[in-house]
Amino acid sequence: MKTIVISITMKVMLAVGFALLSVNTIASSTQDYVARADVDTFIDEMVNEHQFSRDEMEAWFAEAVKKQNILKAIARPAERTHTWASYQDIFLTSSRLSKGVDFWIENEATLARAEAEFGVPAEVIVAIIGVETRYGGNKGSFRVIDALSTLGFDYPPRSSFFRKELKEFFLLAREQKQDPLTLIGSYAGAMGYGQFIPSSYRAYAIDYTDDGFADIWNNATDAIGSVANYFKRHGWKKGQPVIVRARISEGYDDSILNDSLKPKHTVASLAEKGYKPVEALPEQTANAVYLDGKKGAEFWIGLNNYYVITRYNHSRLYAMSVWQLSQQIAEAKQQRSL
Repeated sequence: MKTIVISITMKVMLAVGFALLSVNTIASSTQDYVARADVDTFIDEMVNEHQFSRDEMEAWFAEAVKKQNILKAIARPAERTHTWASYQDIFLTSSRLSKGVDFWIENEATLARAEAEFGVPAEVIVAIIGVETRYGGNKGSFRVIDALSTLGFDYPPRSSFFRKELKEFFLLAREQKQDPLTLIGSYAGAMGYGQFIPSSYRAYAIDYTDDGFADIWNNATDAIGSVANYFKRHGWKKGQPVIVRARISEGYDDSILNDSLKPKHTVASLAEKGYKPVEALPEQTANAVYLDGKKGAEFWIGLNNYYVITRYNHSRLYAMSVWQLSQQIAEAKQQRSL
């Protein structure tokens, strides 16, 4: 009988313990950023430099939650864990292709206007939005305040960058008259159809509907204009090639493969080093690009416009997926219209 009593008592104690642990866990998750010295310093900066209300800032951070799954996600981005052979399977799919044509047809007038105004091909704009959010179908599932707080205060490798983005986020929310507790985006704090981080939103998003609000969250027209503006501002050259296959010569110089995202050679100098384009190219800066494809080694000559795509995401794999998807969408749209 004594054994039974002790057993029941232990069960009660364990139940109480688990309940207290659960309460403490909930409390800590909702108070991750309330009383931290680094957060208080951040609030000081927002109050003194940008005239935010301290009470309001403290109220927002009282609601911010550290997300462990965000820290796991940023540690394993697809650009670092895939070769070109596997990476392309993520984005060059029949579904993304078909929906890209649909998106183009639905927004044809806007895309034509953006192409004429900014010089960026409609298919490239469509491909960016397709790669980023499946044409607005998946804009992210994290509150931006949680994402940027987690990365700004609990991700040392890039905390400085994400704290700057957190500042930009609060400024953006104030400018656009949005509640910072309700805005949703990616695990890295990117938002809307084109997944602009807050600094990019403030710098490049445009009101393409002339309604006084640059709404890339929910307005496809504003998103299209903003993506085109981003590319133009980063140096897109109208009518110029992006990337072409290269034939390699015996004894080619492999030391220059993937040596820089920004072009630092020329088409002529690459030819001298063993990389000849399969089609004629105007003389310009260029790089030799190597990708590990499904059929083995691929050699390419990346040009200025290829580099511009990497300004959106600093990855050769990303840029290649955008470019190839854009070409597939353009061809499929043409076929559908026949």
